[in-house]
Amino acid sequence: MAAPTDLTDRMPVVKTLDEFNRNSGTRLERIIFNNRSAVLVVCALITLVLLFGAFSKLTLNASFEKMIPQSQDYIKNYLDNRKELRGLGNVLRIVVENVDGDIFDPKYQETLRKINDELFLMPGVDRAWLKSLWTPAVRWTEVTEEGFQGGPVMPESYDGSPKATEQLRLNIARSGIVGRFVGNDYKSSMIFVPLLDQDASTGEKIDYRALSHSLEQNIRDRFETAGAQGAKPADGAPRIRIHMIGFAKLVGDLIDGMTQVMVYFAVAALIAIGIIFGYTRCLRSTTLVIACSVIAVIWQLGLVALLGFELDPFSILVPFLIFAIGVSHGAQKMNGIMQDIGRGTHRLIAARYTFRRLFLAGMTALLADAVGFAVLMVIDIPVIKDLALTASIGVAVLIFTNLILLPVLLSYTGVSPKAAARSLQAEQTPSGQGEAARFWIWLERFTERRWALGAVLASAVMAVAGFAVSLHLKIGDLEAGAPELRADSRYNRDNAYISGNYSLSSDQFAVIVKTPAEGCLNYQTLVEADRLAWNLQQLPGVQTTVFLGNAVRQITAGSNEGSPKWLTLARNQDILNYGAQQASVNNPDLFNNDCSVMPVIAYLSDHRAETLSRVVDESARFAGEHSTPERQFLLAAGNAGIEAATNIVVHQANRTMLLYVYAAVIVLCFVTFRSWRAVVVAVVPLVLTSILCEALMVMLGIGVKVATLPVIALGVGIGVDYALYLLSIQLAQQRAGASLAVAYKRSIQFTGKVVALVGVTLAAGVVTWVWSPIKFQADMGILLTFMFVWNMVGALVLIPALSHFLLGSPAKSARFSLPFLGMARR
Repeated sequence: MAAPTDLTDRMPVVKTLDEFNRNSGTRLERIIFNNRSAVLVVCALITLVLLFGAFSKLTLNASFEKMIPQSQDYIKNYLDNRKELRGLGNVLRIVVENVDGDIFDPKYQETLRKINDELFLMPGVDRAWLKSLWTPAVRWTEVTEEGFQGGPVMPESYDGSPKATEQLRLNIARSGIVGRFVGNDYKSSMIFVPLLDQDASTGEKIDYRALSHSLEQNIRDRFETAGAQGAKPADGAPRIRIHMIGFAKLVGDLIDGMTQVMVYFAVAALIAIGIIFGYTRCLRSTTLVIACSVIAVIWQLGLVALLGFELDPFSILVPFLIFAIGVSHGAQKMNGIMQDIGRGTHRLIAARYTFRRLFLAGMTALLADAVGFAVLMVIDIPVIKDLALTASIGVAVLIFTNLILLPVLLSYTGVSPKAAARSLQAEQTPSGQGEAARFWIWLERFTERRWALGAVLASAVMAVAGFAVSLHLKIGDLEAGAPELRADSRYNRDNAYISGNYSLSSDQFAVIVKTPAEGCLNYQTLVEADRLAWNLQQLPGVQTTVFLGNAVRQITAGSNEGSPKWLTLARNQDILNYGAQQASVNNPDLFNNDCSVMPVIAYLSDHRAETLSRVVDESARFAGEHSTPERQFLLAAGNAGIEAATNIVVHQANRTMLLYVYAAVIVLCFVTFRSWRAVVVAVVPLVLTSILCEALMVMLGIGVKVATLPVIALGVGIGVDYALYLLSIQLAQQRAGASLAVAYKRSIQFTGKVVALVGVTLAAGVVTWVWSPIKFQADMGILLTFMFVWNMVGALVLIPALSHFLLGSPAKSARFSLPFLGMARR
């Protein structure tokens, strides 16, 4: 044979199996390829078992507790006192609107009563705390010459008559519930539905998908008038429109959106098939690459099911990523085998050659992918930890399906002769011939000083500009409503209606005042809580504040002929005790049974990051200055309090996570290349893409939150694959004596074109998320597509440019020791 001219020629062309030494290669290679049939049988059995497990045990659901950082101090405070704060956790707010009239229509009230009864009997509802016009817990109170009078807002003798309706109207006016349980325009009323963590009858946790479907079928479908958008019903009944918001409904809508997202998996697979086939023009190898990636997804889902995990709106995205990663690594293996077969090597030997060249490089790349997922474990939110674990399982599966099973399958089938010949012809085409060659010639110029300097300077300018923009990156939600869903979704339209027609928003931030038994009635405790409520009320974004002292003031004044000068917190303990006793009748959620827990509730205009930050800062400052052993001010409860705590965890984890992922990638690259110079060349393109991704988030109005936090870590972990494949070939060529220009050219010929293919394939695997009805999935699709494409471009452009300055001389490249390339020389 002629002297080898590139890395691929280091493997001698062996046309028949008789000329090949079956005992060559590593022990792992011999075990796999000398027992190919056993490998296929084992993989087939595992696939069948896990396919059955995936279909029989895997479920879609979400948990309220798994969405919050349970070990965060604020969340601990909430969980420790959640039984005393029923109205400040997982609740539904259901508004029944009379499109044609007001709430005093007898037929409207009859419909409202039926809806109230239906919700009361629904599994998972905390019935003792359910409130509406039809529950006795919603009461009115007035001061008369004889003292206090009061009772349920709904008259006990209500029969829809004009007299009863007038009494209802009067009771509502006396109760002060307009803006809370009755719309400001009197055209709707609200049913407040607290939820339990478990179904009291079965003991099982709430199935939010089933609950959401029950709300749709038993409430919206039954009671929302069919003609709500058109003519009035024939029986003269008012047209009814139902609005529902709350965590349970939001999660139910997300799960329904997840089922639609599954369709995008098939679309992504079709796109990947088209891209791979367009590159290879070989049906059999394309089919095998896609099949092995699908098998990886089956294994991953089956293992997740057997381990007792569920798919939620976050982890549902993992199969997409595993499929895309599998296709990308499979394309590298297929490309190597195709080139060897094109030279005349037997398909089995070609498969073994490719295994020798790329197994450890692929293993390192997959470990980098695993690191990108594993570092998500530092985020103290169970749903993200589950995502990290399920994704790590998927990456581990790829080691078997794409690094082992795929070469074994290709050793049986090979590739079509035409595809092999086309691959060899493309590699041997002189530079300058063919339209595609112009692009690769252009890339080769970045090994020259002028082009390299231009690329580095342009990247530096982009990095500085991107960093300046990224300084404006916000933590948390930047939009009103539920940012997990589209702005025009039914949920967000319902939320907009409720926000526009009710004085008190659904965004509640509560500071928990903890005292010994009966301590919340202590005068000094009420004064301190009053000061906190006043301070919070002065903040922008706070609509109003509510706590026990407000009710005590009103009752004290009412006990003194309604004189406004008695609207105060009396120092007399008996007066305070009487005021609290009367307050507990109408507002039992203002303190717990032994008066040891009392919330100070701030109703916020929205839950944007800036609003939550202001409230948290003021509350934490006040708590630090005013907490004593007798009274503690603990943050935080309410949905806004929980979201604020989540934002704090996300803020703390953001940079820590990036530090870990980059540290792990640097270590992996150093172990692979054994040189800090090569590590710099591999990592700089990733850093640039990370900076630009944060700048893109600012420009698109996307905040750093639970949904978007994993994106950059995943982009870095997966993006380093490009550098591992390109640099491994380039450095091997330089060690063999080739110049940088020649080494890079040959790395392009052998693996660079597939790197471009991989970038496009990865992007195609996630770009379909952009059309998801779930907003955060669409955001992740945009950001991951950007990172996959830019990591590819950065690798193809910056690796030769940086190599010119750091790896250009033979003396520098001679220092490298690439352990996995030693197998290629066997």
